[in-house]
Amino acid sequence: MSAGDGGRPPPWAGAVHGLALRVLGPAARYLRLVMLGGTGRSYEYEARGGVLTIAATDGVSASVGLHQYLREQCGLSVGWDTVLPLPLTSLRESPPRQGSARVEEGYYLNFCTFSYTMPYWNWPDWEREIDWMALHGVTMPLAITGHEAVLRAAYSVLGLDDQTIRGFLGGPGYLPFQFMGCLDGFAGPLPSSWIESHLELAARILDRERAFGMTPVLPAFTGHVPREIAASARTGRRDWQGFETVVLDPDDPLYERVCAEITRAQIALLGTDHRYAADPFIEMIPVDADPAFPGAVAAATLNGLRAADPDAVWVMQAWPFSYQRDFWTRERVTAFLSSIPDDRMLVADLWAEHDPQWRRLGQFAGKPWLWCALLNFGGRTDPVADLRGVPAAIEAALAAPNPPTGLGLAMEATHNNPVFFELVTDQIWNEITDVDAWLDAFVTRRYGGPGAWTAPLRAAWQGLLDSVYDARGLRIFPEQFNGVITSSPSYARIPEAVPQVRAEVDRALWYEPAVLADAWERMIDVAERHGDLVAGPLGHDLAEVGIAFMARVADRLFLDVVEQAVGMLMPPGASVPPPGADALPAVTRFLRVFGDLDRMLAARPEYTFQHWESKALSWATTPADRDVLLDNARRIITAWGPTASPLLDDYAGRHWAGLVGGYYRDRWELWTRGLDDALAEPGGDHETGLQERLRDRAETFLREGPAPAPPRWGDLTTESRRLFTAYAGRSGPLMRPSDHDRRGAR
Repeated sequence: MSAGDGGRPPPWAGAVHGLALRVLGPAARYLRLVMLGGTGRSYEYEARGGVLTIAATDGVSASVGLHQYLREQCGLSVGWDTVLPLPLTSLRESPPRQGSARVEEGYYLNFCTFSYTMPYWNWPDWEREIDWMALHGVTMPLAITGHEAVLRAAYSVLGLDDQTIRGFLGGPGYLPFQFMGCLDGFAGPLPSSWIESHLELAARILDRERAFGMTPVLPAFTGHVPREIAASARTGRRDWQGFETVVLDPDDPLYERVCAEITRAQIALLGTDHRYAADPFIEMIPVDADPAFPGAVAAATLNGLRAADPDAVWVMQAWPFSYQRDFWTRERVTAFLSSIPDDRMLVADLWAEHDPQWRRLGQFAGKPWLWCALLNFGGRTDPVADLRGVPAAIEAALAAPNPPTGLGLAMEATHNNPVFFELVTDQIWNEITDVDAWLDAFVTRRYGGPGAWTAPLRAAWQGLLDSVYDARGLRIFPEQFNGVITSSPSYARIPEAVPQVRAEVDRALWYEPAVLADAWERMIDVAERHGDLVAGPLGHDLAEVGIAFMARVADRLFLDVVEQAVGMLMPPGASVPPPGADALPAVTRFLRVFGDLDRMLAARPEYTFQHWESKALSWATTPADRDVLLDNARRIITAWGPTASPLLDDYAGRHWAGLVGGYYRDRWELWTRGLDDALAEPGGDHETGLQERLRDRAETFLREGPAPAPPRWGDLTTESRRLFTAYAGRSGPLMRPSDHDRRGAR
């Protein structure tokens, strides 16, 4: 094994040894780290005489080498849900192995992730996540924690007092949207204690990431300013989902000054790695339609950044080019990007697994760019992805004339669908030519190595690959893929929409339900025989697969309610699907799903609203702090914005205990109570009345939260079996409406 620097400990050795201790436990003392010469990112490992030696070019590569050793030689992997430390007492012998990164960078996170997953994380949460990043090859994480302290420092220099600044920043759960320029002053004010505590947390996060040799990307100015700053300047006004903000005109000298002050404050408080994330057009059309205007914004942004940091590189998300493509034509994007020097910008193609902008936009006019997978919008909790399509999409990008400099993950919420995200990160270092073979290895390692459970769990995952993870061509986006459980009830489409509801239920079942049911039962069988696995990844997977099945059951039973209610009022001879039972039992069956699923979810803490809310409250130091934190934690998952505005209602809806059996069930029960009247008098005031009652329910939830948690019903395995028996047996209700029609015809 070749090593450089005369065998001196590498500068990143402390970080990697610390990771190894958390992952390996006492076996970490048998790890030796040395520096590897050469360019690029690479590692070599060898285990001999009970000692594992890893030589690497940097700390992330060394961590990847450790993970590869565990995967290849020990049959183990480290995921978000792996119980650590691993059960190793010694390190197995291994001949020399080596690996090299296929791309320069592994990118990680989205501004939204900091609202939808990690707003209330503490240092242990972040330490575990940074370990996961290093083990999976992440070299360029987005790092926005603590930016509120930066903005307070900059705006203090610019003459604003603390109260005004905290009012502008708004609630802690919404800070990422504030940083992107989407809103300000909402759901706040920001507690003073939050600013100080999160500046300290940010420093720890950045210190650890830099210790591994990562290059964190810090936030930058988007043109969005407090109204007090804008009072004497040239400005424009923007609207995002009903929230109005003020932006400076790029030709006003104040634009560059504010940008520079924010950058200087950031360097003073948190240092810099010369990468700055700014998205001045994230989901808002530029305030000036002049084709030259985006270029003026680019010039002012870069000038402000470089005034504080001459080596600044702007990192920008390509999401606007996808989200508002009617405005961002190829010609307009090319003109905008061409106004920026190639060495001053890095473009992140956020949704490249489904809507790759690099193809449409000629690989971003020669700019360095990142291929990123998004998949998760708002924090959906049911498993869905197109696994087989990912490797081909990545290989196509790598074969482009201007290939990506990195691969990454830009999910809006994380700690879900781990198989999809690990498939992407694996390709930072390895080409995947056979997804089925990769999946078999993934399953074996995920559950702790080969064992009696390996064959049934591999078969279960093959069923998932052939069902929920075979979403080829499906647009996995909230407006197109949102089950009835977390949807807002309405009478507006009934009765005319029965065919549409049937089509939606069919569309969500693009696979054979029996295949998913079989996969679920195999997992339950393993959990019953090997209960020790349930505390780790198997428990997470049981919950996810249970959600996948039960969400579609709820869709199907909702259709039964609609069909039967409409059928009771239709004139003789009208063409309606034959009801299977009278309306009352259909309603009862539909509402019962919510409580039954809630019981299963309550057995896994991370699938409870109580867990989310308690994390938020852990940051409260005063009663006023508590009020703001409770409101933010409750609001963003339900109403999102003001209850009077439906624009983002349920966008971040979750299948969590306390929501499913409480908040969501209550809303649908309100809907069922008025259904007969709404059908008997179409076009009346029933919809208006329903929406008023739903707003009242949302307001009650924001004030009071969910009902107190019931006594624990049972363990996850028992509850999973109970659900399976009740809903996935031969007489279970889950089938496609079109299959029901075909069977009825026979």
